[in-house]
Amino acid sequence: MKADIHPNYKEIEVTCSCGNKFATRSTSPKGEMHIEVCSQCHPFFTGKQRIVDTAGRVERFRQKYGNVQRLS
Repeated sequence: MKADIHPNYKEIEVTCSCGNKFATRSTSPKGEMHIEVCSQCHPFFTGKQRIVDTAGRVERFRQKYGNVQRLS
């Protein structure tokens, strides 16, 4: 590797809007990073996911395109 061409790779502290803090490594010039969502507050990881009403979407699609004949 060539000397003095690589960015400084250092440990930084990441702070989430929920208050969770953790350390990671980054080439960011700042020693800290603020994020809005982390694994402690994201619905996928917490198990508090909203169920999307896909049935309503399917019904709207069928109403809109249900009577269209196939071209083949």
